[in-house]
Amino acid sequence: MDTFQTALITGGNGNLGRLFAQQLSDKGIDVLCLDLPGTEHKNQTYYKHIFLGDVRDQDLVHRIVKDQRPQAIFHLASLLSGSSETDLELTWEINATASINLMRIAVDFEVGLFFFPSTIATYGSKTRDPLPEDFLQWPENMYGVTKVAVERFGTYLKQTHGFDFRCLRFPMVLSPSAPLSAKTAYPSHACLAAALGDSFNFPVSKETGMSCMFLDDVIRSIFEISLAPRACIQSPAYNLHGFHFTAKQLGEKLKQVYPGFEYSFEADSDVENMIIGWPDEVLSTSATRDWNWKPEFDFENSIKAMLESLTQVSMF
Repeated sequence: MDTFQTALITGGNGNLGRLFAQQLSDKGIDVLCLDLPGTEHKNQTYYKHIFLGDVRDQDLVHRIVKDQRPQAIFHLASLLSGSSETDLELTWEINATASINLMRIAVDFEVGLFFFPSTIATYGSKTRDPLPEDFLQWPENMYGVTKVAVERFGTYLKQTHGFDFRCLRFPMVLSPSAPLSAKTAYPSHACLAAALGDSFNFPVSKETGMSCMFLDDVIRSIFEISLAPRACIQSPAYNLHGFHFTAKQLGEKLKQVYPGFEYSFEADSDVENMIIGWPDEVLSTSATRDWNWKPEFDFENSIKAMLESLTQVSMF
């Protein structure tokens, strides 16, 4: 199936899920949401229906897919990297087991398309720069481990059952709503501090940087790969890259926009050691070849869009 009229988004009340749901709804697609109780937002007119529950609840998930018959599933629900090390068993249950169960249910009810977001954290810290598309994945945290597990199971179902599994591996994402608990999201946190008139300490050295994408490009990439003809999807998963910048470059850019912004550099060894092993550039040749992917946001216009968004939010 190359088109769909009904889509289910797990984790749909999160920032990425809501923004993506708006795009689908604007295209006339009926969008369903599954997320935890208490995650609802006001005026969610882009969802046809919101189901509240745990993605680990196999009976609930089975009932939703059976009754609603979505033609596409966008599986965004997961524990993020910062919280994945706290409880390894829980992380495996949510990020791996629940994902595998959802894919099996999707196969049983012949869901046309299944999208799964992955990460370059699946490669671990001992990478090459630029990162080749065929580089071996040896993750060094539980978040990356579960992502690899789901990638492999999705690819297995694609090979054995004709399952339309589509996967994108994202680098660091520059987002106005980056969780404050996400240590590696310090570029987003620095932008927020500058917009609010606060000082900021970068938890990395001045010259430390890595591959990055702006949130709007992330959303657009999911939309574009989901609409690409199935015959064009030749890779089990696609690596994406937007741009690269260092902590020093970001500090200088924010200082240019906000002359009163004060910042410093005091490396946190945990963050520094994680970031420094990740590549500055991720090769995304296959995405360009197969479905014409091209990022729209570079460093300059990403920061501009980021600060405009944060300024609008801080006014309310």
